[in-house]
Amino acid sequence: MALKIFNTLSGEKDEFVPLTPGRVRMYVCGVTVYDSAHLGHCRFLITFDVIYRYLRFLGFDVTYVRNFTDVDDKIIKRSNEEQVSWETITQRYIGEFHQDGEALGLFAPSVEPLATQHIAEIIDIIEQLEAKELAYRIDGDVYYSVAGFPSYGKLSRKNIDELEAGARVEVDERKRSPLDFALWKSSKPGEPTWDSPWGPGRPGWHIECSAMSAAHLGETIDIHAGGNDLLFPHHENEVAQSTCAHGGKIFARWWLHNGMLTFGGRKMSKSLGNTLVLHELLQQHSPELLRFMLMKAHYRQPLDWSETTIQQARATLDGLYGTLRDLAAVPVAANECNFPAEVATALADDLNTPEALAALARLAEKARKATNPQEKKAAKAALFGAGAFLGLLQQDPETWFKHAATGIQIDTAWVERLLGERANARKRRDFTSADRIRDELAEKGVVIEDGPQGVRWKLAHAGADHDECTA
Repeated sequence: MALKIFNTLSGEKDEFVPLTPGRVRMYVCGVTVYDSAHLGHCRFLITFDVIYRYLRFLGFDVTYVRNFTDVDDKIIKRSNEEQVSWETITQRYIGEFHQDGEALGLFAPSVEPLATQHIAEIIDIIEQLEAKELAYRIDGDVYYSVAGFPSYGKLSRKNIDELEAGARVEVDERKRSPLDFALWKSSKPGEPTWDSPWGPGRPGWHIECSAMSAAHLGETIDIHAGGNDLLFPHHENEVAQSTCAHGGKIFARWWLHNGMLTFGGRKMSKSLGNTLVLHELLQQHSPELLRFMLMKAHYRQPLDWSETTIQQARATLDGLYGTLRDLAAVPVAANECNFPAEVATALADDLNTPEALAALARLAEKARKATNPQEKKAAKAALFGAGAFLGLLQQDPETWFKHAATGIQIDTAWVERLLGERANARKRRDFTSADRIRDELAEKGVVIEDGPQGVRWKLAHAGADHDECTA
């Protein structure tokens, strides 16, 4: 099955063919660990988790590198504010990030490098650029000279002359051009520092990713990915320094960028004060709900977050779990949960998760309409297989329905006792008492369903952990 991916570099949806047959080298820009991850981070994590899963499904041997930036101005600022070491800050948020990733069901990357573990490689690249007269020193700082790379701006489709004329960066009069960026920063009191040919200091942000990518994937990689807010200047700067340091070799053959999240139509960002902390969201909502929500829109498009959209996503998942609950008596083993072709086909078209979710809904409809045991078994296995691949439908349906949105379980014994009292009242045709009990349960968020399979109950929202079939 041919996989087509939109390549930011070409501006087209190209058929993906790796440099080395059967092997894929993928680098995704990770987080700067000075604070908790937010919902915007969650989107890129889910997006590239799905493509990682899909590449493996296609049979590729994937080396997936996702880094941590663990030395940065913001980290230093936070450590000074809290009067603790910068290592304390980074270790805290790396630990929290791993907790969030595990809750979301993310497949672990092959490598999670830290910038501070690659100081030697960073220095080596800077020395190569300096030897080629593409880097220059100023008082212990080292800058990359953008003028030495004529293709600068090609990835982001920006004109270098216009960029220089309208550069909205803090102008350093020492620099040759306002677009030139720091490769190495001289040390200041109270900052982490490493020895270098230019004196004690620390690396600039952009050079860190170039060094970590080359160290773990080689000089030319197949896929480089991240949010579209990184396209300029971060990814543009990576292209310039990596291409020149490696003798003109192509740095990344495919560039993938996910769209941004909006909140009520406004960009979600810390500067606007409207970010949603991932760690807190995972305490309020099921991780599966977040996964589903972030796959509803195509990864390259913006996605608006609102209470309405999260309720719609929850209702859809309730429907899918309701189908599985109706098929609870149909036995399906884990090895029978194959990945359905229609979902695979949707993802082969530039990771079209909205169409994949639509296919998932069609599979659920087919399962509901199945009449004989063989059809029900095949439909349930397909639904499980598709859900497992997407990181959905991994919980026991009864558990899903009996957990509140916060993940706190209600007293099931209390619910069952009242349901028993209600059943007895209905037998006595005491409908006033039966309705009173229904209302009492409803006040606690317990929804009663009277159907041909008997009386069942659920909470208004879902969230829990239980494995059925795994990808």
